[in-house]
Amino acid sequence: MRARGLVKRFGGLTAVDHVDLTVPRAHVYGFLGPNGSGKSTTIRMLCGLLTPSEGEIEVLGLKVPEEADALRLRIGYMTQKFSLFEDLTVRENLEFLAAVYGLDRRQARARVDELVELYHFADRQKQLAGTMSGGQKQRLALAAAVIHQPELLFLDEPTSAVDPESRRDFWEKLFELADAGTTLLVSTHYMDEAERCHRIAILDEGVLVADGAPGELAGDLRGRSVEVRAARPRQAQRALADLPGVLSVAQIGNSLRVLSAPGIEAADAIGGALREAGLDADVAPVESNLEDVFVAATRGRTDEGEGAAA
Repeated sequence: MRARGLVKRFGGLTAVDHVDLTVPRAHVYGFLGPNGSGKSTTIRMLCGLLTPSEGEIEVLGLKVPEEADALRLRIGYMTQKFSLFEDLTVRENLEFLAAVYGLDRRQARARVDELVELYHFADRQKQLAGTMSGGQKQRLALAAAVIHQPELLFLDEPTSAVDPESRRDFWEKLFELADAGTTLLVSTHYMDEAERCHRIAILDEGVLVADGAPGELAGDLRGRSVEVRAARPRQAQRALADLPGVLSVAQIGNSLRVLSAPGIEAADAIGGALREAGLDADVAPVESNLEDVFVAATRGRTDEGEGAAA
């Protein structure tokens, strides 16, 4: 999947601003960004549900939106909101989707039987979808999205309303799909989910501000993340919040995690600022994580190196 110069405007609002994307086959590619960053709008353009204002899209060798009708038979799409029929049973929902995608009766029966077993619905086939828990609905929605064995699967914040255990189980299913050759594009605002992806793109106000493997992006921030252990962490946070070159100061338990702008000798500058404030603290570099990447990509872009507290 490739997109070049992708733009979407709604009147005077530019929701997606000249985004370039390349998603490799059989990868789990994550879209990370806050609400309103353009993730859902981008996904809807990529799968042919929205027409771009500018730019070119090619998905599975098809031009979008010109060949969107042909594309829809080869992709799956799972939305954040449960979109199946709540007054139909688990099996009836899957059978209906099988018919929509043109599976004949024999194929449909075999595929539904396979998915019922794979997604652990053997004892719930006759249960109404509307009576299931959030995690169960999520599994059913994923089963429905792959009923026709799509080559590419779009998932728009699919785990936003489920518990951590259900999220973990859901991601195991996603990696099973990727191992079988399916390409997945997953939008999320959970850092732990983004870290699971083979590659991630970070969107901020419609702009692509980072793109790469999570470990590589974190490695690019080497030397910019510092842990501060102080007897009075709140006072230490206030002392550092307006320090030039500090992008973020976040309290985690009794310690602070500080992210600096590039070109700053973070540990020395932070230690000096705390001494000037009369605060004793241990200051030590730590490995950057994906949250640091997110802050550096978004806040660093807008603040241009000015201090900010988080």
